[in-house]
Amino acid sequence: MATPPPTSSRPEIALVRRARKINRILAQTYPEAKAELDFADPFQLLVVTVLSAQTTDRRVNAVSPALFAAYPDAAALAAADREALEALIRPTGFFRAKATSLLGLSAALCERYDGQVPRVLKELVTLPGVGRKTANVVLGNAFGQPGITVDTHFARLSRRLAFVDPETAKDPVKTEHAVGALFPRRDWTMLSHHLIWHGRRCCHAKKPACGACPLARLCPSFGEGPTDPEIAAKLLTTQGPA
Repeated sequence: MATPPPTSSRPEIALVRRARKINRILAQTYPEAKAELDFADPFQLLVVTVLSAQTTDRRVNAVSPALFAAYPDAAALAAADREALEALIRPTGFFRAKATSLLGLSAALCERYDGQVPRVLKELVTLPGVGRKTANVVLGNAFGQPGITVDTHFARLSRRLAFVDPETAKDPVKTEHAVGALFPRRDWTMLSHHLIWHGRRCCHAKKPACGACPLARLCPSFGEGPTDPEIAAKLLTTQGPA
């Protein structure tokens, strides 16, 4: 069972120490951890992150070369023919809604920011289709500003590792702030990568590979998946974007 959250506004020292030790172990386990979406500049990262909703990074990476060949910047994308844009991004799913977001955010970038992606969270989240998760991805990976990316993997691991209680884990913003309080700001972006990589490769949603997990001794949820090392090892994946 996961431990309850701290009762005070300041995290318990033991929780902070355990959380930071977990991050160190994950850093050693995944030294190559990084964003798994392909991008060349902040605009491309913003676009592919919007496209990554409800699909895999691999699928987004497959469509992005043709997309950016056709629309290399905000001005080009803002002027895109909707049907042509939808045809390019159709494989990512929800392509009509995503096309609306991409056309809207590109127009907003041109109208408000001279076609450039803003470096401030409160400005990023005013763009169509851009929430805190997307904004933090862009801030952390395009601009080097600390940001916590609460996707489904991050939320699941935050709950299983008892960084937050189950109720808090249901709210991305509460999870972002609660987990952020456990770590120095400089660690936020890489912490996000570490948890997301571990979630994709070991701590799976339906059957975590507990018996092969480097965090086994520190995890309050140990046993949610197979604990036999040989059985658990078969669940591990070195798969990239997922």
